[in-house]
Amino acid sequence: MHLQAVNRVTVSNQLEFAKSYLSTQTPVVFTDLTAGWPACKKWTIDFFKQEYGHLKVPLYSKNVAQVGEKYLKPELVLPFREYLELLEKGPMDLRMFLYNIFQHAPELLDDFSSPTIMAGFLKRFPFLFFGGQDSRVGLHYDIDLSHVFLNQFHGRKRVVLFAPSESKNIYQHPFTVASFIDTKTPDYKKYPALKNAKGYECILYPGETLFIPSGFWHSVEYLDGGFSMSLRANESLLRRAKGLYNIASHFVIDRSMNRLMGQKWRTYKANVAQRRAIETLEY
Repeated sequence: MHLQAVNRVTVSNQLEFAKSYLSTQTPVVFTDLTAGWPACKKWTIDFFKQEYGHLKVPLYSKNVAQVGEKYLKPELVLPFREYLELLEKGPMDLRMFLYNIFQHAPELLDDFSSPTIMAGFLKRFPFLFFGGQDSRVGLHYDIDLSHVFLNQFHGRKRVVLFAPSESKNIYQHPFTVASFIDTKTPDYKKYPALKNAKGYECILYPGETLFIPSGFWHSVEYLDGGFSMSLRANESLLRRAKGLYNIASHFVIDRSMNRLMGQKWRTYKANVAQRRAIETLEY
């Protein structure tokens, strides 16, 4: 893999952002996009334990993508307080993601606002992500093809990103948004085309925001136990339409075939990914 550092900048206006990052589909870290949000000071581990510790939250492990009855299902459900106490104790694999706490606590919506750096933010879909130290999010891209602004509140994360054009080099499984390569300890013997993959990496610190362009692959490693929030944006109706089509053609087919074929389906996808990657090496 050839990884370059993501640029770190202060907030620009819409025109500069569109010219330098949005139109070019280039990741960037903003060091001050969330400045002024009450959430930056208010949202702490103790705050969530005190105010929302009673909520039952779904928790996922590294086995979330394994075939079988638990495919894409939570490992267990715990009161939020119990999970946060585990998170504070040290390394832990369990993560909480795509949980819309704002449906249960709408008052939290007053603690932040949609950035003005671009139009099209989806106010209905902010999500909080919590993870223990050393927990990891496998390489994937967001199925709805929205642009994502990942806002870090507590702890540090290492994020590795690849453009959609690198999908074959990173062995994308067909009909999924998943790749099973390990961006921390890449296995070039098993995945030789990975040597040619070009991407980005950054360490995301509290108070910073990572812009992940539409369709960009990204993996996340929790260097510390912590949490972040994603905001999604679509600047056009066309991008929304592409996202809906992608959901229908990937999520529905993959889930259905997984139920019908089980391990045979995953083997088929892995073989297709290998064949496509080898084709890139032959040219």
